[in-house]
Amino acid sequence: MSIVDERGPDPLDPAAREALLYAERPKRALPIAPHAPASKRHLPLLEPREKDARYRPIYAVWEITLACDLACRHCGSRAGRDRPDELTTEECLDLVDQMADLGVKEVSLIGGEAYLRDDWTEVLRHIRRRGMMALLTTGGRGLTPERCAEAAEAGLQSTSVSIDGDRETHDRLRGVAGSYDAAMRAFDNLRAAGIKVSANTQINRLSMPLMPFILERIIEAGVHSWQIQLTVAMGRAADEPDVLLQPYDLLDLFPMLGELKERCDAARVRLWPGNNIGYFGPYESALRGTMPRGHMASCGAGRATLGIEADGAIKGCPSLPTDEWVGGNIRDRSLREIWEQTAPLRYTRDRTVEDLWGYCRDCYYADVCRAGCTWTSYVLFGRAGNNPYCHHRALERQREGKRERVVKVSEAPGLPFDHGHFELVLEDDPAALSARTTEK
Repeated sequence: MSIVDERGPDPLDPAAREALLYAERPKRALPIAPHAPASKRHLPLLEPREKDARYRPIYAVWEITLACDLACRHCGSRAGRDRPDELTTEECLDLVDQMADLGVKEVSLIGGEAYLRDDWTEVLRHIRRRGMMALLTTGGRGLTPERCAEAAEAGLQSTSVSIDGDRETHDRLRGVAGSYDAAMRAFDNLRAAGIKVSANTQINRLSMPLMPFILERIIEAGVHSWQIQLTVAMGRAADEPDVLLQPYDLLDLFPMLGELKERCDAARVRLWPGNNIGYFGPYESALRGTMPRGHMASCGAGRATLGIEADGAIKGCPSLPTDEWVGGNIRDRSLREIWEQTAPLRYTRDRTVEDLWGYCRDCYYADVCRAGCTWTSYVLFGRAGNNPYCHHRALERQREGKRERVVKVSEAPGLPFDHGHFELVLEDDPAALSARTTEK
């Protein structure tokens, strides 16, 4: 790879790339933006434990509406329509108070699109009033100069704008023509309002070779950090599995990320690998050396992070599927009770190596990693604890002359935060077979 030509390794040949880039949405009898079901209510509490009071959410990601002005083809929440019973302004402000009292330091508003709520700046203002950092993650389509000025006045401190490729690739992934240009304008509008800017990027088979291009564009836009994560097989992304990376694609991805980290350092841009960029391969210290342990730790859902849905449902991580991972609703219980006394939020506090399975169960790093990102493995297999999207694991398979491939065997039903079912195939590595044939 050469950073100079702004292209990285491509997991697709030119014909496959063109076919995938111009593919129509899957022909399924489903709405692009479905109505979300009503939140589960009156879920049970467990007995209090002393150890749960020692965990506190430092970082909260809050979907304040599911309404959206984009139609991203890899959107895990299938965002578009607001939820049927989203929190009122008064309920939102009370929740801000409960987050502050529980120890939250940083709140990132997401959607859908947060700015599609009329009271979003009122929520921002109260977050700042209670001494927490106020952040926004956005596609940027509607971040006009006026909206940015209002957000700055309310105390918005930094905004992460999603950039997933060049104009053609970004617009294809985001599902709306003109979304790339709108996102780039958003950087200008935010900076003009005095709001710091960062960027985030989904890594998949369409965006992966464009990572160097993306980095150069966001450096020009003046970002202070760049969050990256793998596209995960949830929601609309599960409908188009050919866009997802395969586990063996990590063998090309991570050397590129190593080079991009050097470019980030030179440009004074913090590279922030998401929790599913993993794990323990030769680039681990370069990518995560600034973390407290200097390397990846186990999933932080329910230990240091908190996810909130717009109707008051509480999860340990905002990305986890709703049905299986909501601990309770803020309309029924206090945030403290849900955080400390519900099974879904206790999951990672109680997880041990005995809960792992497959390759992860016997991995050298099993006890410290514990299969990494719960979300990634759960939406593939309907069961957490075995995560094939691991650089160390891909390298070990390569040494065996093998590789792993995920294959979809059942469709997602078509609801927000849904998932299908995938099988894991262990097969001979064609590159290893080719090398052996050449040697003969």
